Amino acid sequence: MPLREYIINDIKPLNINDKVSDLKMMFNELTYSHIPIEKDKVYLGCISETDVHCFEGDKTILDCAHSLEGFFVRAETNWLDVLETFAQHSCNIMPVLDEENNYLGYYELNDIIGIFNDTPFFSEPGGTLIVEKAIEAYSFSEISQIVESNSAKILGAFISKMENDMVQITLKIGSTGLNNVIQTFRRYSYNIISGHEEDTYVENLKERSEYLKKYLNM
Repeated sequence: MPLREYIINDIKPLNINDKVSDLKMMFNELTYSHIPIEKDKVYLGCISETDVHCFEGDKTILDCAHSLEGFFVRAETNWLDVLETFAQHSCNIMPVLDEENNYLGYYELNDIIGIFNDTPFFSEPGGTLIVEKAIEAYSFSEISQIVESNSAKILGAFISKMENDMVQITLKIGSTGLNNVIQTFRRYSYNIISGHEEDTYVENLKERSEYLKKYLNM
């Protein structure tokens, strides 16, 4: 899914020689967790609002350069990796660079969360199933075969837990009547952790993604 249309460039990076007071003023005017910093039009990293409040306003950003965080994504980075990078750095703004490391703009967390919530995993009707099996014994090809042998379609699947030697896979299945699918999984020695004919589980996941968005926007 191309993300270029979501790139925003209304905020230009501050220069490393600008004053910390300039940073504080920007944070007072914006709701972003970080502000990008550059030197000679080269992106250096981001500095967080939390760190900025620890520095005196008359110092330069260069004096605080040890607090720069060098995270970014490429314009070609897929949306799942972009979302992961947001989570890893607890930020709500993500600088975007091209292959020559030129600063193109940034993504907002809200926009990427919106893409996540618009995927068929959340938006299409169906049932949700969580199955478990030993790590060395499961395969996604087998999982697909089990689902499709019951005239059902997989709308989404991801590994939701790995612990000890077991793995749990969460499936969104685009058909009602999960009972036959569940029974087939049991015949293939999968443990059934949870099965939902309705989308209550998916709604809970969606609520958690909204909570993540609110948490990272704090």
